[in-house]
Amino acid sequence: MARRAKRSRKAPAAPPARGVSDRDKAIDALMALLAEQPIEEIGLAEVAGRAGLKLSALRAEFGSVPAIFAAHVKDIDRIVLAGGEDMTEESPRDRLFDVLMRRLEALAPYKAAVRSLMRSARRNPGLAFALNAMALRSQAWMLEAAGIGAHGPRGALRAQGAALMFARVLSVWVDDEEEGLDRTMAALDRGLASAERWDGFIGDLCALPACILRGPRRRRRYRDEDEAEAA
Repeated sequence: MARRAKRSRKAPAAPPARGVSDRDKAIDALMALLAEQPIEEIGLAEVAGRAGLKLSALRAEFGSVPAIFAAHVKDIDRIVLAGGEDMTEESPRDRLFDVLMRRLEALAPYKAAVRSLMRSARRNPGLAFALNAMALRSQAWMLEAAGIGAHGPRGALRAQGAALMFARVLSVWVDDEEEGLDRTMAALDRGLASAERWDGFIGDLCALPACILRGPRRRRRYRDEDEAEAA
């Protein structure tokens, strides 16, 4: 409960400026445009104009509008990974709760842009697929930040599950205007509880191949012993 109380603070009124580089200007411009219109209607020339850049300067940094958004996602990852407290004594679930709440805090200035992007993704399967790929990479980092392995086949499944779970949390968060984010935290709690059950199921599945492989070998050994005794 103490951690939840600490999270109950008002989001910034406007997105903070990232910096003065062409890269940062382009990302800021795209996020501002996303808060105003769907991503399908945003072109590179419009991003360059909003950023005060020549198209040649924008091209030197990015090759597409999705690439600009991917850079924004990477920046959010860095913000989350750079923050936080020592929670080695906490459970993995509590650590991940803290990490994902830090991610929501970092996203708070861009809530309108996130809402717009989620609406577009529901209409555009290609966009949804691309966003899932970005979310998959980000959630692998979030899991590692919480001390939960995201490597190997099981880690990949964990990251995909975390990406889907966090997308459901975001769908609550974009319409949660309460300062304490009670609805959002409740959704995150439910999602993490479900993820714990799913991770246990994945662990059981990962143990199956070894059992299956041991089974035939054990049967062959017993058959060979029976044949030897018969001889």
